Amino acid sequence: MSSILTFLGKGGSGKTCLAIAAAKKLASSGKRVLLMAQDGEPALDILLSTPIDTSPTPISPNLSVMHLQTTRLLERSWDDVKALDAKYLRSPTLKSVYGEELSILPGMDGALALNALREYDQSDNYDVLIYDGAGGLETLRMFGIPECVSWYARRFRQVFNDSDIGKILSPFVQPISSALLNVAWSADDLTQQPTKDATNILEQGKAALANPSRVAAYLVTTGDPTAIATAQYLWGSAQQVGLTVKGLLLNQATITPAIAETFSALAITPIPSRTGEDWEILSDTLPDLEEKSSVPPPTRIDLSTRQVHIFLPGFDKKQVKLTQSGPELTIDAGDQRRNIDLPEALRSQPVKSAKFQNGYLIISF
Repeated sequence: MSSILTFLGKGGSGKTCLAIAAAKKLASSGKRVLLMAQDGEPALDILLSTPIDTSPTPISPNLSVMHLQTTRLLERSWDDVKALDAKYLRSPTLKSVYGEELSILPGMDGALALNALREYDQSDNYDVLIYDGAGGLETLRMFGIPECVSWYARRFRQVFNDSDIGKILSPFVQPISSALLNVAWSADDLTQQPTKDATNILEQGKAALANPSRVAAYLVTTGDPTAIATAQYLWGSAQQVGLTVKGLLLNQATITPAIAETFSALAITPIPSRTGEDWEILSDTLPDLEEKSSVPPPTRIDLSTRQVHIFLPGFDKKQVKLTQSGPELTIDAGDQRRNIDLPEALRSQPVKSAKFQNGYLIISF
């Protein structure tokens, strides 16, 4: 089981250089590291002075690198889909469609990259996976896929079971599946099999994201005001998907009072500029990347005071929308939506007030 590290920030802030420096630092400490670049652009090849393939390529002791090329990941995943089709449906439908023919739809990049992270995590070949992605909302939405998909599966499975259509079709599922698909599925199987394996994967992903020792990010910014504002925005947005931000890497800039105040809850590390091929100056300056996180948790529920505390740095009350529906509280902030499953004691209680205090949105019931 690996730990996963990524970097968030505005384009051009130095995320890729710091991802390389982090990979070299961890590899030199004896960790087996895989640096994974999301796009197939040649920046990583040029910075490392070596051609990078779409499979792990060792470039130094304990350090391998690779491009996550979406077309290749799609081909491999399609083979897995056809294997599932052969196992569960036993139909010839998909045999005539080949992964090499498929085109990439919007959103596939993140989903396939996340699945690649999961597979390399489970391989036990690496201690640390470093993901060098776009570093913005695309990266956050990728890490939020397990929570998002599991919510859809949970809610719409129940909607189907409770609907008139579900009740009408239920008696016919077993005979139809037996006659047409050569399997004996019941209505429960239709909503649970073969989805139970997928559900387990989603739950594992959610558990990993909730554990800062397993998945974490660092903000990266220069002294440019737009880069600073972007880092602050991504910090708050990361809380919406439950991704722990461990610190701020201030690239080629000094800590000003304004920066210190803006990111007061984070450890701020100034990063010097790199000269030539000297990566040590960056690696040596980086903080302890494996240090246990001491940052505030994204969500804290206090039943004694009947309050939910949600850490949303960088946002104010006007930028947040609350919706209470059934057992869940929905938070809209930073173009991200998060559903919080309320404990039984708060589910039937209406929201009385909401206020911001020290970066937390405090919701009282």
